[in-house]
Amino acid sequence: MIKMKTKNLKKQLISQFYYKNIPAFTLAIFAAVVGGSLNLILSWIIKQLIDTAAGEANALPLLTLLKISGGFLLLCALAFLLRYLSFPYYIRRAMCQYKEFALQKLLGKSISSFRDESTATYLSALSNDATSIETDYLEQQFDLLTKILTFVGALALMLWYSPLLTLIAFAITLLPLAASILTGNKLAPVEKKVSTANAKFTAALNECLSGFSVIKSFQAEKEIFNFFLRSNRELEDEKFSKRRLKTLVGMIGALAGIFAQLGVFIAGTWLVLSTHALTGGTVILFVNLMNFVIDPIATLPGLLASRRAAKGLMGKLAEALEKNPTAEGHRDINELREGLRLDDLSFAYEEGKDVLHHLSARFEAGKAYAVVGGSGSGKSTLLHLLMAGNTGYQGQIFFDDTELRDLSTSSLYHLISTIQQNVFVFNASIRDNVTMFRDFPQAELDKAIHSAHLDELIDRRGEDSLCGENGSALSGGEKQRISIARSLLKQTRLLLADEATSSLDAQTAHQVTSDILDLQGITRIIVTHTLEEALMKRYDGILVLKDGRIEESGRFEDLMAARGYFYALFTLAQ
Repeated sequence: MIKMKTKNLKKQLISQFYYKNIPAFTLAIFAAVVGGSLNLILSWIIKQLIDTAAGEANALPLLTLLKISGGFLLLCALAFLLRYLSFPYYIRRAMCQYKEFALQKLLGKSISSFRDESTATYLSALSNDATSIETDYLEQQFDLLTKILTFVGALALMLWYSPLLTLIAFAITLLPLAASILTGNKLAPVEKKVSTANAKFTAALNECLSGFSVIKSFQAEKEIFNFFLRSNRELEDEKFSKRRLKTLVGMIGALAGIFAQLGVFIAGTWLVLSTHALTGGTVILFVNLMNFVIDPIATLPGLLASRRAAKGLMGKLAEALEKNPTAEGHRDINELREGLRLDDLSFAYEEGKDVLHHLSARFEAGKAYAVVGGSGSGKSTLLHLLMAGNTGYQGQIFFDDTELRDLSTSSLYHLISTIQQNVFVFNASIRDNVTMFRDFPQAELDKAIHSAHLDELIDRRGEDSLCGENGSALSGGEKQRISIARSLLKQTRLLLADEATSSLDAQTAHQVTSDILDLQGITRIIVTHTLEEALMKRYDGILVLKDGRIEESGRFEDLMAARGYFYALFTLAQ
């Protein structure tokens, strides 16, 4: 079933090259056909000129040949203009549609489906692999057509002028042809190895750059360099093998050309001298036409192998896109009327090592809840499960009366907004990062910005100021405020916050948390380590986790009166 889906997706990827792109493709094909025909016409004109110069009896007059040559040059100009207008446009649109379709399919995955996948696979597929596909599949399809057309046309002309010399020419090229086919067929698996090695290299490079501060602080430059060196050498070794094989295929093709042309010249000269069945112009015609016979024989196996390799890269992308298919339900709910309910919820990242143990709790719609506990108690894991980050849990999670696994992901993400501890910021404007590139009424945007206390940053730098790569132009607190603003702007029915104020100063953190607690009609579940009494009293309920279990739950006053685990945590935090 998966193989069938992968095969169908591969076909869809290929179809993107032609979707709404047929006119440009047709013109480019026509230009390739005309271009191939021009080569044959030029060879014929050269034959006629040589025969005329040699005084052959049936030669065309020079004036006639000059007129034919003039028309030929005009046709060349028109063919080149047609290619200029169609070919670049076709390639641009084809590659845009291919990469956009692939990214759209990737964005269709759920969080749980994407969780265990390697981003390097997609980075490689949409960069280096895409370049190979552009060169070896898209551009070469026109070269293939031209070579096949000129091959057939050259063969027809050769048979017309001398079947005997044509037979001799083909006998001469049989051995190089066989060698070329055998070597060319080895290119596809080599290309796939290069792609795999490139994905590993991309991952290693990304890790080296992302962990730069860690590398420096631990003085691990030498070790990380060796880590990078291994993946780099592996990639270059695979590229070396590919390059060497391509060079071998090319050398065999070149040898075939030299061998065949020289052989045809010798055989043609012998026929002219011994039988006078051929003219000197015909021999030159054969030598020229042999270029169009030998070149496809020598290069077509390599071109076809490169084309198969490119299709293999598309298959590799299709396989990745179909990997970990989203196992989602099909039920939609537009709002949260009753709330969330956990029924005997357990979860383990590794089999037999539960992180959460038999949690049962209820979060009523429209109320605010705090989730507290020591490090490693399972707080962030609980929020991760609530947003369908992993559906491999035991027990049940209900949104009203609908189990989470029965919900469609689009419906779930419509209900939920999140404020996470590690904030991702695009290298775009502050405004675009808050709105996530969508349009919102200015009043709603201003309210979210004000509630997240982004006013000072925008007043100082302007809302069109760029945030830098992954927010490099912002402080941790500024990135956190952007995350809070974008969540508030979404106005969902459920807000999940995981240490949302961890990067903020105490005063701002208090104010932001207070603003979240002021929100009306939204269910709020907030993981926090800040046990501030004034804020704790405002929560409708507090869930206290210890070692993945619910140790206590209730309102602040009740938990303090019980003098249990929460009381100890609160006392230590003061």
